[in-house]
Amino acid sequence: MGFADDHLTPLVDEGLGNNAYLVDLGDGRALAVDASRDLRALRTAAERRGLSVAFAADTHLHADFLTGALQLAADDGATVLASAAGHRTFDHRGLADGDEVDLGGLTLRALATPGHTDEHLSFLLLDDTRELGVFTGGSLIVGSAARTDLLGADRAEELARAQYHSLRRLAELPDETAVWPTHGAGSFCSAPPGAERTTTIGAQKRDNTLLAAPDEDTFARQLLAGLGSYPAYFDRLGEINRRGPAVLSTAPKLAALSAAETRRLLGEDAQIIDVRPVTDFAHGHIPGAISIPLRDQFATWLGWLLPDDAPLVFVTAPGQDLPELTWQALKIGYERLAGHLEWAAWQADGGEQQTIDLLTADRIADRPVLDIRQRAEHVAGHIADAVHIELGDLAGLADEAPAGAVVACGHGERAMTAASLLARAGHDDLAVLDGGPGDWAKATGRTLEEGA
Repeated sequence: MGFADDHLTPLVDEGLGNNAYLVDLGDGRALAVDASRDLRALRTAAERRGLSVAFAADTHLHADFLTGALQLAADDGATVLASAAGHRTFDHRGLADGDEVDLGGLTLRALATPGHTDEHLSFLLLDDTRELGVFTGGSLIVGSAARTDLLGADRAEELARAQYHSLRRLAELPDETAVWPTHGAGSFCSAPPGAERTTTIGAQKRDNTLLAAPDEDTFARQLLAGLGSYPAYFDRLGEINRRGPAVLSTAPKLAALSAAETRRLLGEDAQIIDVRPVTDFAHGHIPGAISIPLRDQFATWLGWLLPDDAPLVFVTAPGQDLPELTWQALKIGYERLAGHLEWAAWQADGGEQQTIDLLTADRIADRPVLDIRQRAEHVAGHIADAVHIELGDLAGLADEAPAGAVVACGHGERAMTAASLLARAGHDDLAVLDGGPGDWAKATGRTLEEGA
């Protein structure tokens, strides 16, 4: 078949920073690559082109989302393609280095590219002998390579050295070969910021500083030096993906809960997650609730901060997107979704409430500031004398937070999450900065501090 640009549809998960891909094979069938369990965008794209998914390929055992390959196998009869070295326990076609799959006019060739994981494969898409593009997963990504510490800090350097050889193998492809990575800007798998989500081999040979590293030692040092923290749930999902997530027989729905049902669930160790906007939570919330506003990054913070084995009750505002909430939880393995409580129902029932002050930058005066952003953000510029504890570490370090702190992040959402964690740990007299360090600098005329 002749392969045109519109035969490939990237499907971007803005919250997780990932791309999945749908490839039109030209005969009513499609190939899906690194599809998430949340298949809504893929289904829409396939239906628009009248396609049924015949092949579902996974480049690696994903740590940041549950695979949708099994669901595609159940719903469309898709053949699951994945590394034989991954030892997946469900039905799939296991591939090794150099194995090829006839897609019906196009060919998919497996390339062993370990580093991000041991069993990582890249998939080279061929039209006869012409290299169209390569699905690089978590090996070569735009401007970098994916992190190598997800299998433990003790293996990070070993895998970084494997990543060095994998990237150089990919760099041997023709310069015009398209590069279609899974991890992109916003991914905690260590993709750098930037608007580009796809690239070419030639562009990466020119612009990727890791590919410019003169030797393996330098490459490993550079890659490992750029690694920040990552969400706690990453440590769980690889094994779940090896076993295979449960196939869903119907579209999931989030049940409506009464105030009485919510109290009963609280007595059964349910977790309360308030997904309303920051201002709503500030004005009133259930004591002990954790604020995680529903937005693109909701899944990341749910998976970082909440256990996956407790019933979850979500406090919602009218008009919030309940299917979006449900799918964000399900795609990272949160199955015990007890339901949602409309905030108005809690108020009408006379439920106990707490508040947290939301302050503009000109009102924080000389109160201590707790900066809960990622280390790289803090180092780039922070409010003078701010104490820094990353949000992902805060639950275990709540005693180190200054009393009466104003909690700050980039805009206010993460800061309210942090304040709710501190309130649950017994802190009072808390406030949240409505805005970020830039707003403080503008309001006070003072310069942000740089460095740790």
